[in-house]
Amino acid sequence: MQLEKLKLSNYKNYSSQKLGFTAKINCFTGPNGRGKTNLLDSIYCLCFAKSYFTHLEQANVLHGQAFYRLEGQFSGLEDLDIVVKYEKAGRKVIEAGGVAYEKIRNHIGKIPAIIICPNDNELILGGSEERRKFVDGTLSQFDGQYLNQLLAYNKALSQRNSALKQMASQGRFDQDLLEVYNQQLVANSTYIFEERQRLVDDLKDRFNDFYSKISGDKEKVSLQYKSQLFEYDMGDLLLKNSEKDRILQRTSSGLHRDDLIFEIDGMVVKRFGSQGQQKSFLIALKLAQFDLIAERGKRKPILLIDDLFDKLDLERSGFLLELLNSDSIGQVFITDTDPDRIKRAFDSKGADIEIFEL
Repeated sequence: MQLEKLKLSNYKNYSSQKLGFTAKINCFTGPNGRGKTNLLDSIYCLCFAKSYFTHLEQANVLHGQAFYRLEGQFSGLEDLDIVVKYEKAGRKVIEAGGVAYEKIRNHIGKIPAIIICPNDNELILGGSEERRKFVDGTLSQFDGQYLNQLLAYNKALSQRNSALKQMASQGRFDQDLLEVYNQQLVANSTYIFEERQRLVDDLKDRFNDFYSKISGDKEKVSLQYKSQLFEYDMGDLLLKNSEKDRILQRTSSGLHRDDLIFEIDGMVVKRFGSQGQQKSFLIALKLAQFDLIAERGKRKPILLIDDLFDKLDLERSGFLLELLNSDSIGQVFITDTDPDRIKRAFDSKGADIEIFEL
């Protein structure tokens, strides 16, 4: 997919902005605070109908204004004119070709995209929820059945947790009611578990290959999927922990406890990886994600990279520059504070590049 034109109205620090892009590499440059990252986020929002950096829609509206509107013209297997609009007094609406989606989730996967940014270190340093989001976000871009079953699982989980809290407040425990929610969780768990397992298996070799190239084959990394369902059936797991759930007033076991284990040279990256190693780890992981989505979804995602040279030495950034200019990568949007550095970096590659100085 390719973004040809972008229009912003009252989005973050932009009252009005129109931009047209090249099919390969587009760079937003300028001092910090000019809105480089906000432009990347507007593109991400057009692809996923939400900001990458905040869940609060009002935070995306220019100060003093009542709404924002984003418009993007995309081309690829199908041409799409996408509009995302939000009013503080109303709700968010996403349109494709002038027709609003009945459900926002129907837009997911239409325009695949990958974002790499400094905030991604939460994938390593944060809790398991961040790593599950990575897995779920990857699968949802090319597997509609996975997204539907995940949403159904999360709805049943929320209802079960609410029921546990209500039981505690009323001083009674209704195992029959819990069993209704248990059955709903079990009904969706098998497909989710199997697809998560398949995803990690498919990512491993790609991830190892990218990391080897970025690091100059200096370290060995590993990626593992951790789930209670490797040892227990989902239904048995819920029954086994029902008393614990009653005491905690929440569902303590299941797919929502899954995690990814990241290691480098046999040691946990979170504890022992340097900043450069962690950045290389994340870039390799996101590039493996890109490669898998391109293969399974039959089209190359748009690649968004915030702060291109952050925490990368010359050797590691050199491989990334070569890759961005290769045929294996489609359209790219990157940010950097130094336009001269960007020009020097890509001039020697003969890259098709457009630089926007903000």
